[in-house]
Formats: sequence, C-alpha cells, structure tokens
Amino acid sequence: MKIDPYKHKERYIKWKESAMEKGIPDISKYDSDIILQYVNDMENGVNVASSSVKGARSYVRLNTLRQKLRFFALKFQELYNLSKITEISEDRLCCFFSDMRKGVIRKQNGQPYQSTAYFVKNFKSFWHWWMKINRKQGIEIRDITLDLDTKTDKPRWVYLSENQIKKLCNNSLFKYKVLIMFLFDTGIRSPTELMNIKVSDLYNGYKELHIREEVSKTFGRKIKLMLCSSLIKEFIENEGLEKDEYLFQIDPRAVNQHLKRLGKKILGDRESLAGQKYSELTMYDFRHCSCCYWLLRYKSESALKFRFGWKKSDKIHYYSEMLGMKDTICEDDMLVDVTKTELENRLQKSESERLILQERVAHMENQMKEMSELFLKVKQGILEVLPLKQFE
Repeated sequence: MKIDPYKHKERYIKWKESAMEKGIPDISKYDSDIILQYVNDMENGVNVASSSVKGARSYVRLNTLRQKLRFFALKFQELYNLSKITEISEDRLCCFFSDMRKGVIRKQNGQPYQSTAYFVKNFKSFWHWWMKINRKQGIEIRDITLDLDTKTDKPRWVYLSENQIKKLCNNSLFKYKVLIMFLFDTGIRSPTELMNIKVSDLYNGYKELHIREEVSKTFGRKIKLMLCSSLIKEFIENEGLEKDEYLFQIDPRAVNQHLKRLGKKILGDRESLAGQKYSELTMYDFRHCSCCYWLLRYKSESALKFRFGWKKSDKIHYYSEMLGMKDTICEDDMLVDVTKTELENRLQKSESERLILQERVAHMENQMKEMSELFLKVKQGILEVLPLKQFE
C-alpha cells in the first residue's frame, strides 16, 4: 500500500460526496454543477484536451483543479458580478491574470500570488475542456486563453552549500541528521517518495536504494547512496527496524516546522542565494540542493535525470538554477580533435624511440661490464696476454 502523506484521495472523496449532495459552497448552482462535471470528467480521463496527456488525473491534481476552479468562480463573482464562470470575457480574463501578476489581486492574508502562471494553466485546462464538450454538441466556443501569459515565475527556494548542510547536521539530533543526509544524497521527492521507502528497498549493505515504480511520480529506479550509507545503517540498527517497515515514519508538517526553526537558528533569518530565507527551509529544498551537488559530479545528463526521476532535461535548470557551478575548462579542452590526435601520435613515437634508446644503453652497459671484468682478470694474471702478432 502506498502512503499518501497529505491524504489527497481521502480529501477528494470527502469533498466530492459533500459537493454532490449540497453543492459547492459560496458559488452559484451553475458554477457548482459545471465544476463538478469538469472534475468528474478529469477523474475518469474523459474530454481531456487534445494537447494534454490522456488518462485519469491523480487525486493530487483533482484536488488542485477543484480548488482553483472554485477560486475563479468566487473571484469572477466578486470582481465582475458573474454567476457563470463560462461567461468571462477575453478582455476581463487577461486583465484578471495581469492584476494577479502585478499584485493588485492578492491573497486573503494580503500577500501577492507567487505563481500566476500556475493559475493560468489551470484555467486553460478548464477552458479547453469547455470548448471540447460544446464542440461535441455542434457549438463552437472561441479560445479566449490564447493571449494569456504562461511564463513561469522564477521559483524561490533555499540554497545550501555543502558546508551549510554539514553545519545543520552537526547541530541536529541524530534522526534529523540522518534524514537531512538521506534527502541530500538521494534527491528523493519528499514526502511522497520518501515516506514510502522501506528498509527492504535498501541493497548491497545499505549502499543502494530502490525507489519502486508504484511509489514514484515518474518511474522506478535504483540509485547508489554515496553520502549517507553508514548513517542509514546505524539508524536502522538503533531503531530496530524490520525489513517490511518504513524507513522514515514522520509527520511532514512537523518535520518542515523543525527544519524552519533549525535553519533560522543555525544560518540566520536571511535570504539564501536562491531567494528564499533560511527560516523557510523545508524537505523540498534538499531536492534542489542535491541537484546542485550532483550536477557537478555526473558525467552525463541522462544519468543525472535517472537519479532524480526526471524525463525532461529542463528540470535540471529548474531545480539547480546552476547555483554552485564553476568553470572547469582547461587547456586540454582547447585542443581540437585533429591536434590532439597528432600530439598523441608524436607522444607514442617519442615513447618508442625512448624504449629503443634504453635498450641500446643497456647493451652498451653490458659490454662495458664484460670488458671491465676481462681487464681485471688480465691484471690479476689469471689470463695470459697473447703477443700482438697473433692479432695481426
């Protein structure tokens, strides 16, 4: 059974039962019905836009869709006195998202929305569904989302150097030290993949980890533990964990609160290089930091993507922003292939000549040694010196 840390399935089923019975609160019946129809189609993978991935949406996605669509219905009603979400005009829609991006439209707590592009993408998904179900009835609906800005805002996260991570570990309880190093070493998705790792998923003396297909967001994979193997072994022995037990039995919210306090206490309440304050440190940030660390060490992009469970290369820049990178070019890299081949041939020729010279010197040394021994014997009277005439 896969652990659902945030209970997405349970929350969705509970919401759907209530919405089917009483309607979605605080919005019109029309909007409630249309949102329910849309979310139900997405649950079953029906009427999905032609440009989108086919199939049923996950419970995580379904919860996101129903929350965002209710948000749009409430805002359109509040700002434009619209009781039908599908009657929003193109001009108003563009102005709405522009005001979100500028900070004119804010959250209830007064803070600006951090990722307007994400809201745009959710509305585009809904509108393309609306176009498709109407097209099936012979009604053509214009695409009012064509001019919407889907540019993703630069994500802010907590960047930690190796020294800062060591500093956190040195000031942590052992269980948090193990967790931090495991997150940093593996780059595992947390808490979804993290909380589903069992002791039996560790191999080769705790030096390899199997992230199973059924617990991964993308694909299963086996990776090597290069930094935390000995800590994991000690942790399992100390906790007395059995093979079928989960490695980290944690409350994600409690862990994140602890990391925020730890980050503020050890590193201060200031911004990291990635824009987020150390006091906002979460488990998610260690996936970013891990990417920065391994990006310098993996020789191929495909191998790095495999470790992190990515299918697309753009994830590498998204997670690392190239922080911690350095220029590694050297003089050898400046030599073109032809030049390098020519130099290698010359080097090989010089090596052959050197070996021949060594053999000649050794031969001459042997001759000199033999002559020296012969002279010594003559001197000692062991050998009779023949008259020179015999040599004529």
